[in-house]
Amino acid sequence: MKSLHYFMMFCLVVGMSYAQELTITGTVTDKDTGETLPGVNVVILGTTTGTNTDFDGNYSIKAKVDDVLEFSFVGYTTDKIKVEIGISVIDVVLMGDAAMLDEVVVTAQAVKRQRKVLGYSVSTISAESVSKPRSKRRKNRRKNRRKQISRQLAGTVPGVTISNSTNNSGVPITTSPVIIRGNGTISSSNQPLYVVDGIPLDSKDVAKIQNINPNKISDVKVLKDTNATALYGSRAKNGCIIITTHKGNYKIENNESYEEIVENNFAKVTTSPLSTFSIDVDKASYSNVRRMINNGQQIPADAVKIEEMINYFDYDYKQPIGDHPFAIHTEYGNTPWNTDTKLVKIGLKGKEIPMDQIPASNLVFLLDVSGSMNSPKKLPLLKRAFKLLVNQLREKDKVSIVVYAGAAGMVLKPTSGANKNEINQALNNLEAGGSTAGGAGIELAYKIAQENFIKEGNNRVILATDGDFNVGMSSDKDMKTLIEEKRKSGVFLTCLGFGMGNYKDSKIEILADKGNGNHAYIDTMQEAQRILGKEFGGTLYTIAKDVKIQVEFNPSKVQAYRLIGYENRMLQDEDFVDDTKDAGELGSGHTVTALYEVIPVGVKSKFLKYIPELKYTNTKKNKDFGDELLTVKFRYKKPQEKKSIELVHILNVDNYEVSKDFNFAASVAWFGMKIRKSKYLVKDNINDIIALAKENKSNDPQGYRAEFIRLMNSHQAL
Repeated sequence: MKSLHYFMMFCLVVGMSYAQELTITGTVTDKDTGETLPGVNVVILGTTTGTNTDFDGNYSIKAKVDDVLEFSFVGYTTDKIKVEIGISVIDVVLMGDAAMLDEVVVTAQAVKRQRKVLGYSVSTISAESVSKPRSKRRKNRRKNRRKQISRQLAGTVPGVTISNSTNNSGVPITTSPVIIRGNGTISSSNQPLYVVDGIPLDSKDVAKIQNINPNKISDVKVLKDTNATALYGSRAKNGCIIITTHKGNYKIENNESYEEIVENNFAKVTTSPLSTFSIDVDKASYSNVRRMINNGQQIPADAVKIEEMINYFDYDYKQPIGDHPFAIHTEYGNTPWNTDTKLVKIGLKGKEIPMDQIPASNLVFLLDVSGSMNSPKKLPLLKRAFKLLVNQLREKDKVSIVVYAGAAGMVLKPTSGANKNEINQALNNLEAGGSTAGGAGIELAYKIAQENFIKEGNNRVILATDGDFNVGMSSDKDMKTLIEEKRKSGVFLTCLGFGMGNYKDSKIEILADKGNGNHAYIDTMQEAQRILGKEFGGTLYTIAKDVKIQVEFNPSKVQAYRLIGYENRMLQDEDFVDDTKDAGELGSGHTVTALYEVIPVGVKSKFLKYIPELKYTNTKKNKDFGDELLTVKFRYKKPQEKKSIELVHILNVDNYEVSKDFNFAASVAWFGMKIRKSKYLVKDNINDIIALAKENKSNDPQGYRAEFIRLMNSHQAL
C-alpha cells in the first residue's frame, strides 16, 4: 500500500512538471563566426506563440515541457529543440545555408522562393480562378468590381473563412475579415498578413487591398502552416496571403514627405576657403532607411541623409580631458570610391555623464493620439517604447503627459519618477482617433514645461508622432516659426518619429533642428531600447548647444573639397561667430562624425571645374604652413549660457595610417551615396562596399555593424 502511495505521488510530480510553464531563455549565434544573430524567429511548433531575438541575439519565451522550439532565420538552416524537464536555458547555434541563399530574394521580410523549396502548406489560386473569363466578365463587370479579393478566396482555398462582421453599432463592415483556419477565435485580431508583389502591408492598408481589380491579379498564394513565419516573422502567425499582380509593381499610396536634399558640390579652395556647418547628432535617417529595406520598399533619395547614417554608429573616440565637453579627432586617408580623391574624417566625442550626475529632469511627453497613429507600428509601439524611458526615471525626475488629436489636453499632471505604475497606466489608457492639432499640442506642452521649470535642471519636451499635423498650425513654415519662439524658453526638444505610409520626416526634422533638439526614428522595440535605453543620457541630456564647425583648407595641399552630407545643416561663414545663430546640440556620450572628400593639389579630376583667373582678388597660395592640411574650429555654448567658446584643431598630412573606424564610416557614406545615386561615385559595386564594411567591422558588441552588412546584402537582392 505504501509503495502504491509513493508511485502515485511520483506520477503526480511528473505530471505537474510536464504541465508547468517554464521561461526559456538563451542566445542564438552564427556557427561560422560566433556572432549573435538578432531577429531570429523563435516559435513553439504547432502554435502561434513566438518571439524574436533582440540585437544581442537573446530571447525569452514561455513554454511547457515537451514543447518543441523552432529557430529560423533567412539564410540559415532551421533548428528544432525539445523543451526538457529542468532545462531553462537553451543556447542555439545556426548554420548558414548557402543553397537557401541562392534561392532567396529578400525584400526585407518579404521573401520570394521557388515553390519547390517551400516546405510548408501553400495553396495557389490562378488568375483564371480570381477573375472570370472575358465573356462573363463583360456581363458582370460591375459585380466583379465590387467583389472583394477576400471573398474570392472563400471556397477556393481550403481552410480560409470569411467573417461577416459588424461594428459596435451593428453596422456591417465593408471589408470582411479573412481568417485562416487554425486560429482559435474569429476576430479582427486574427487577420492574416497580406503581401502584395513582395511587400508586406501594414494593417491599416488592408482595406485598400480589397480594391485591387481581380483582372490584374496573376495569382494568390495562402500560407497556412506556422512554418511560414520563417519568411515573415511573427506578423504571419495567423497565416499569410500573397498576392502577385501581372505587372508585379502594385503600390499602396505613400504619403510620406521629406525635405529636398541637393548634394554638396566640390568647391575650389582658392575661391571658397571656408566650409561652415552645424553638427547633427540625429540618427533617424538610418533607422528609416533600414525600415524601407526591411519592407522591400524603394528608398526616396531625399530620405537618405548620409550624415545621419554615419552618425548612427559608435566610433572609438577617446573621452575629452579638461574643461571642454567634447574631444576632437581627425584622420586623413584614401577614398574607396575614387582613387583620385582623399577623405578627411572629423570626429567629436561628448563627455559621458553618469546617470547619478545628471540633474533632475522636468519632462513633458507630448504624444500624438490622432487617427493616423492607429496602427501597430505607431501608438502601440510608442506606448511600449516610452515605458522603457519610464523605467529609468529617478524619484527627483518628474513627468507630465500631454496628448493631442483634434485638440490638446493633459492626461497626467507632473508626477514623480518614483510613481512608475501611475505613469505607465496613463500610457496604457491612450487610444488613437481624430484629426491632428500638433500646433496646439506643442503650445500646451511648452506651457507645462515652463510652469514646472527646474533651474539648472534638464527641462525637455519629448514629442512622439508621425508628423501628420492637419488642424490649426500645420505647415512646415508654421512649425518653424512656432518652435523658434518656444526654444527661447530654455526648454529642449526631442522628436521621435513613428510609423510609415504618411510619415512626415520634413516636419519632424524642422522641429528638432529649430527647437534645440534631436530627432530619432523608432521602427522596432530594439531601436526604442537603443534610443530610450542604452543612449538615454545622450538623447535626453544636452552637454553643449549651438555647436558649429568651420574648416579652412590649405590651398597648397587641397584644390577642392566637398562635405559629404549635412546639406540641410550648412551655415554661412559669418554665422560661425554669430551667437544668435542656432546650431546643433551634443548630448552626453554622443559622437559626431563628418567626412570631407578632397581633391589634392596636382591631381586632375573631372569634378574640378574650370574657373577663370580673378582680376581684382589675389589668390596667391601661402606655402608657409608645411604639412598642414586644414585648420578646423569649433564653437559651442554651455546649455544655460548665451556666449560661445571656441576651440582650434590642426590636421597634418604626415600620417596616412587610418583606423578601422575611418574605413567603416567610409563604407556607410559609400552605401548612402549609392542609394542616393550620387554623381560623385566613380566605383559603385555593392560587393566592394560590403567587403570594406566587413573588413572594418571591428568591435561590434551590440551587433549594429553586422546588421548594416546584412541590410546591404538585402538591398542588393531587391
